[in-house]
Amino acid sequence: MKRILSIQSHVVFGCAGNSSAVFPMRRNGMEVWPINTVQFSNHTQYQQGFKGMVMPAGQITELVAGLANINALVECDALLSGYLGSAEQGEEILAAVAKIKQHNPAAIYFCDPVMGHPEKGCIVAPGVMEFFKQRALACADMIAPNLLELETLADCTIDNLAQAKAAARRLLDTGLRLVLVKHLSRAGSSDEFQMLLCCEHGDFLISRPLYEFERQPVGVGDLLSGLMLSNLLRGFDAVSAFERTNAAVDSVLKLTCDIQAYELQLIAAQDQIADPNIKYRAQPC
Repeated sequence: MKRILSIQSHVVFGCAGNSSAVFPMRRNGMEVWPINTVQFSNHTQYQQGFKGMVMPAGQITELVAGLANINALVECDALLSGYLGSAEQGEEILAAVAKIKQHNPAAIYFCDPVMGHPEKGCIVAPGVMEFFKQRALACADMIAPNLLELETLADCTIDNLAQAKAAARRLLDTGLRLVLVKHLSRAGSSDEFQMLLCCEHGDFLISRPLYEFERQPVGVGDLLSGLMLSNLLRGFDAVSAFERTNAAVDSVLKLTCDIQAYELQLIAAQDQIADPNIKYRAQPC
């Protein structure tokens, strides 16, 4: 059994951050240890608002020290990070990565560089964007940006697939093993949802249907990153893990769309998460 320390946001109701990623990773056979960067009543895009708090500075460090005290870090195979409540939390995560790799040099740091979407109501704290670009990128083994985050990390504007591949390849040149672009958006097809994988095996494009929602669900990126990491830890190669992840996310979204739910239907789709029906294959590009 593989073990993942997952450090990201938590919502009491619905699916975002750890609340979107932990159950699917566990359903994929992983032992997951969640640490929350924030605890909110619900995700931030509800019109009614939300309640809750950013976890105080030092808490991640304290909890990781507790894990070290019981020798748990020796057994940790990966650290997954997502939404940060502050840039200071990012530094605590990098310290945790260093501690884990002292015990297990083969451990993976999978970074989901959540930089926010102000137009959707998702805002990150000051300094978080700079943290991902200036600090996390150099420490990560794998990274999963969306198109806007890829533009920020690679210092460029991206309008097409060729530019997206070039930007991802520049990140790989910094020492990353894998770049997963979670949504090509305007750089891809307008008729399908497309993702890009760049790794040692080459560049691969995969698609899945676009579903019409009255309100677009939140937490899909968190789900995707958690599934990609857990599929890799299950022993699938990067391309196979990419295909399985895409298929599982597609199943979740279809079930969510069928009932026009605002929150991802993870429980209803749990069997497809663990054993996805792969309809769409990754194509070299």
